[in-house]
Parts: sequence; structure tokens; C-alpha cells
Amino acid sequence: MKYFIKALKNYANFNGRANRSEYWYFALFNLIFVVIASVLDNVLGTADLGMGNGPIYLLYAIAVLIPGLAVFVRRMHDVNKSGWYLFIALIPLIGAIWLLVLLIKEGTIGENQYGPDPNNPATFDFENQEI
Repeated sequence: MKYFIKALKNYANFNGRANRSEYWYFALFNLIFVVIASVLDNVLGTADLGMGNGPIYLLYAIAVLIPGLAVFVRRMHDVNKSGWYLFIALIPLIGAIWLLVLLIKEGTIGENQYGPDPNNPATFDFENQEI
């Protein structure tokens, strides 16, 4: 849960690096909250029958859009790639697979052009990072 909160605190921080744990825990808790929002919409009767989602889901999705993009970009920085790699997903099938491989891949060991290694406490600046 701390990584989800960390991503929300770094709301629009597209600089630096995010290790695998930070990205995947954010994705896990985001999925859990999306399911909860959808269930709430359906239980309260506010869900649109055509889409299946309602205002609670929509507000949540809008609220986490920027933090989700930011943690994705920081994850790409950890594997020494640009955040623009998001658009690889537009390539049918192969793009999504390639993106998944990049997201699963271990980050660059040591400092890279995007900052210090978040997995190495000796080089990471904890004073300027919120957890």
C-alpha cells in the first residue's frame, strides 16, 4: 500500500526511477480499487447499464490517471527507456507484449541517465524521496 500512496504523493512527478515493486504494487492496488469502485456503482444503482461503470468509477479513474502515467514513466526510466515507450502499446499484440516485458524486466543496476538506482540504498537519495 505504501507504493500506491507514494505514487499519489508524487502525483505528477515524471522524473526519476520507479523499481518493479513500486510499479506493480501500484498496479495491484489500483486494480483492487477499480473493482471496488465498479461494485459500489452497481450496488448503489449508479452504474450505466451500457458501460457497467458509473460516477464513482469515473471519478476514481480520473483521479489516478496522472499518477498512473507518472509511475509508468518512472518505471520506463528504471529500465533506461523513455516514457514515450507508452506508445509501443499501439502496435497490435506485439506492442503490448514488448511493453509487458519492459515492465517486468529488472531495472538498470546503478545510476543511469534518469537518476540513481532506487534498489541501491548506497546511491539513492532518501531525503528527497517520499515513501
